[in-house]
Amino acid sequence: MLWIRDKENQKPFIKEDEIFNLLEETKSPSKLKIRDIIQKSLSKERLNPDEVATLLNVEDDETLEEIFEGARTLKRNVYGNRIVFFAPLYIGNKCINNCEYCGFRSSNSEIFRNTLSFEQLEKEVRALEDKGHKRLILVYGEHPDYDADFIAKTVETVYKTKNRNGEIRRVNINAAPQTIDDYKKIKEVGIGTFQIFQETYHFDTYKKVHPKGPKSSYIWRLYGLDRAVAAGIDDVGIGALFGLYDYKFEVMGLLYHTIHLEERFGFGPHTISFPRIEPALNTPLSEQPPYLVNNIEFKKIVAILRLAVPYTGLILTAREPSHIRNEVLKLGVSQIDAGSNIGIGAYSTEDQQAYKKSQFTLGDQRSLDVVIKELAIEGYLPSFCTACYRMGRTGEHFMEFAIPGFVKRFCTPNAILTLLEYAQDYAPENTKITIEKRIEEELKVMNEGPLKEKLLERIDLVKTGKRDLYF
Repeated sequence: MLWIRDKENQKPFIKEDEIFNLLEETKSPSKLKIRDIIQKSLSKERLNPDEVATLLNVEDDETLEEIFEGARTLKRNVYGNRIVFFAPLYIGNKCINNCEYCGFRSSNSEIFRNTLSFEQLEKEVRALEDKGHKRLILVYGEHPDYDADFIAKTVETVYKTKNRNGEIRRVNINAAPQTIDDYKKIKEVGIGTFQIFQETYHFDTYKKVHPKGPKSSYIWRLYGLDRAVAAGIDDVGIGALFGLYDYKFEVMGLLYHTIHLEERFGFGPHTISFPRIEPALNTPLSEQPPYLVNNIEFKKIVAILRLAVPYTGLILTAREPSHIRNEVLKLGVSQIDAGSNIGIGAYSTEDQQAYKKSQFTLGDQRSLDVVIKELAIEGYLPSFCTACYRMGRTGEHFMEFAIPGFVKRFCTPNAILTLLEYAQDYAPENTKITIEKRIEEELKVMNEGPLKEKLLERIDLVKTGKRDLYF
């Protein structure tokens, strides 16, 4: 049991009794109290645990709609209409854990185990580049074969694999918690965000659904991102898998994790993810989650997370069906995947058995181009921007830029430039026309001045073949 060697002798910062007490004490909140909390969030302040507990206890439709409208307003004020795109790329599904909800679990004899060779990895990356992707998250099972050296080599391979105008400019990681020394190895190859989902913050539930393997250590996982930050990785992502325990407790857990990072390091998570359990091959618990989250509760989760942590990115994945994604996008989501395939090696092959290599099933199987076109028609600004990561606007520095009007100065111009690249290099003619109209509309409402002048100059350069221009 080698994972025990670096186990931290620390107590959970998830204060379970305090959470339960707050959820009990804030029942039946008044509308006036709810409105005061929403106004605090709209002033771009992170909410406190008692305030989030109060929002979670709202049950009536009329007051819920006020929460939803608050989240929509905050989304517009902080993030504008921009939606950042990425794709997941599964590197391997070997795993020594036995998580009861996961298709990769070690006892699942029906799943086909596979790890991409570096040649196959290059093929996968080229296939993704041919669709127009610039941002990936690499996903690994937890296995000795997928150590820090292996992860670093896969990241290097992704960055060096280019195809015509195609290139991956940001690689994020979803992998097992590492030691500080191992995080340093991974940081050296230029990753973006390192993402670890606690899955459930409820200790007894965590121990029940993680009976075997290194993941059975609640504390080792809970402090995994502390070690990442200590190693110099200042973009970290947290998440919970909704359906394992009560959704109200899990939202509070995500908030407490955010507060812990803020208090210890001066900045919170770069992103928060909130996936619901989806069915997986030969995985009974995934078919009947113990705490099933319905669609109204899911919308409530997203809206309250948006209000709770105004400057943290919210990631909505293709686990959800398209109609649900379209609804909750408005409530504060800032990043989505599209054109995703989570079978090992499935981007570059027509693999009819891909589901036998997959961790779970996807609800939204639309292509990247279809999603981009639909969102552009709806008034969103699709983006493949990676500028902040490469300009050092991460961690504590991100907050310095975010508060004074980050979106107008950086995100919108960079989104326009990356979307224009997509139109020039990958979009079918009808999508290209839609994108050009969307960009024209964005330019019409942009204030005149030096920034707009520079943006127009760079738009002309992109049209003449220049690439990777950003502010």
